[in-house]
Amino acid sequence: MPIYQYVALSEAGKQKRGMIDANSPREARDKLRLERLYVTDIGLLDGVKGGAVATKSGAAPVAGARAGLRREIRLPSFLQKRIGVRELAMVTRQFATLLKSGLPLSEALNAMVEQAGDTTTERIFRDLREKIASGSPLAEALAKHPRQFSDLYVNMVRAGEASGNLDLVLVRLADYLQRQASLRGKVSSALTYPVILMFLGTAVVIFLMSYVVPKITDVLKQQQKVLPAPTEFLMAASDFSKGYWWLVLLAAAGVYILYRVIVRTKRGRFVVDSYKLRMPLFGPVLKKQAVARFASTLATLLKSGLPALDSLKIVAQVVNNALLTKVIEEIHTRILEGADIATPVKRSRVFPPGIGYMIAIGEQSGQLEEVLERVTEAYEEEVNLTIQRMTTIMEPLILVIMASVVLLIILAVLLPLIELQNI
Repeated sequence: MPIYQYVALSEAGKQKRGMIDANSPREARDKLRLERLYVTDIGLLDGVKGGAVATKSGAAPVAGARAGLRREIRLPSFLQKRIGVRELAMVTRQFATLLKSGLPLSEALNAMVEQAGDTTTERIFRDLREKIASGSPLAEALAKHPRQFSDLYVNMVRAGEASGNLDLVLVRLADYLQRQASLRGKVSSALTYPVILMFLGTAVVIFLMSYVVPKITDVLKQQQKVLPAPTEFLMAASDFSKGYWWLVLLAAAGVYILYRVIVRTKRGRFVVDSYKLRMPLFGPVLKKQAVARFASTLATLLKSGLPALDSLKIVAQVVNNALLTKVIEEIHTRILEGADIATPVKRSRVFPPGIGYMIAIGEQSGQLEEVLERVTEAYEEEVNLTIQRMTTIMEPLILVIMASVVLLIILAVLLPLIELQNI
């Protein structure tokens, strides 16, 4: 097995040299990544001269050919695979670690290309490296990949480049993305079990109505007896599900298409998003989650050095709710007219009253970013507690509802059978 000599950086930013057995440079990088080492250079041991690590001369032509092939078949941005939020947070943190260790931007991008864990990430950082080499700022290079890097990401990097604190800004970005991914993951995991219960319960009902009930009702029809009302209703429902199942699917598809058409209009999206924040059970959770996202995003942008007006513009784009977007745009307009941030927040009737007062305290004390971070922590904790309470209530409730439906079906079938036995 070939032996490779490498230069790598630890998570603390310390340089490390060593040797590793691997079948290829890619396998060597994968092994080192498991040890939390980020490779900056690697080459076969036979190619080492004067104690310096040789470049990948043997692999360069192949790599160049592959890069050329990738450029030839590069897909349009809308067809490219999107990097997940959690993966983007990890990649951003790795990039920040390389820059904090003192590596120049071009070398850090080289290292990111070498240690990329998938082809999408490798392709993106290869393109960033090319644009930086041609003289483009990093923020402008990132903006060429809108599917991967949001306006928030690009503007924070632009602020980091302007202030000379790009590594610190990238760390804040990684923290922000990690929080968003964690919050989204908690919501998804909390709803997974109730959704599975509903799916299984629905599957049982469909099975009973499609296969079990028709066989029994055929026997009951042959008796030509007057059947109980629940049994008559069950037979009608079973006949409908057997004969018109396609109509049910068509109606469901129609409702979904109508919903998609409505939310594509500005007015329709506004009405739907407004209802989301008011609907029973889920509304309070979505509202608290939106407040946490607002506070977290604004705090991250302000700490990165962006002006309040520019920060609010970006926040309006990432809250993902048309009602909140409109409210934040109104806050932006009021600030242009000379107001502070707290006053329009208090008057918005969307944000909880306490948020406005906390922002006012932050503005008066000059610690707005710290106050917003405390708001974020408080509301993320509230979201977690609310989800836990909802899950605790929903699981037994769904079980009771599904068990009741199945019990009613069984009783509707058994009642006439018992009567027949008594005759």
